[in-house]
Amino acid sequence: MAVLSKEELTLPPWGYALSGAAGAVLANAIVYPLDIIKTKLQVQQKRTQTDPESAEQDDKDLEYYENSLDAFKKIYLTGGVAALYNGLPGSLLGVASTNFAYFYWYGLLRSTYQRRNPQISTAMELVLGAVAGAIAQIFTIPVSVVTTRQQTESSPKTLLQTGREVVNEDGVAGLWRGLKASLVLVVNPAITYGTYQRFRDVIFANKTVLTPYDSFFLGAVSKSMATVFTQPLIVSKVILQSKPKDGVERFKSFGQVLNYLVKNEGVLSLFKGIGPQVSKGVLVQGLLFMFKDQIELFIVLLVRFLRLSRKRLTIVK
Repeated sequence: MAVLSKEELTLPPWGYALSGAAGAVLANAIVYPLDIIKTKLQVQQKRTQTDPESAEQDDKDLEYYENSLDAFKKIYLTGGVAALYNGLPGSLLGVASTNFAYFYWYGLLRSTYQRRNPQISTAMELVLGAVAGAIAQIFTIPVSVVTTRQQTESSPKTLLQTGREVVNEDGVAGLWRGLKASLVLVVNPAITYGTYQRFRDVIFANKTVLTPYDSFFLGAVSKSMATVFTQPLIVSKVILQSKPKDGVERFKSFGQVLNYLVKNEGVLSLFKGIGPQVSKGVLVQGLLFMFKDQIELFIVLLVRFLRLSRKRLTIVK
């Protein structure tokens, strides 16, 4: 295969959007059980009982999870393998729409800026990523709200049933619950993709095409950094979007959630579920970039083949 130049490897925004969405769907489908586990850990409240008998009873409680492994066992015991994939269709729809929107706007904004300023600073990479993320969240957060509700409810429901339940309880505005936290959380993909692009330019400056292993490595490192910085907001967003237990007052803002967690469960509660969150994030982002880069290469080669075929047909005529 002939060596492709950087110009030939440049795609229009729809190309980046398609490859990003496809890569995200494949990556999230593979590690989805981790998503269920981290969500369950993040929404549960800390136990306060000190009585030995109560503690013994809690150990048998299938609704409380001590850690990731305990969550995996109990979710499996209560619902089998299917319970580990509860809400999968909605989740994949969410990641597909979010990543399509994100990569489309990121590609459009980045290419527009680069035409005027060929050299993009790290700060500008973060700004472009944040703006793209904010636009994507506004249009796609309803799917995230419904999926989170599906993952945290004990009885499985369809995407449509859960969506109706949210609207019946909170009105149409309920589908945008947690939007403020989501908009603040655009710093997560901004850090992730900004770091990825910067590391790629520095570490693999002489490589036009990255290997799948290179892409996985960059994706894993960049996502780990972003997750550690934004975990408290991730926990807050999940709690806001989940359905509160009976007798528990619904939180109205992510600031209220953070304040409650610190007062009642301690500062470390802001990082609950970080184990599966980082594990999931590293695997998903690593796989996403690995798949995305290969899909982008496939699209480039396909477009190149179609152009050459069109030229040959023109010459023959």
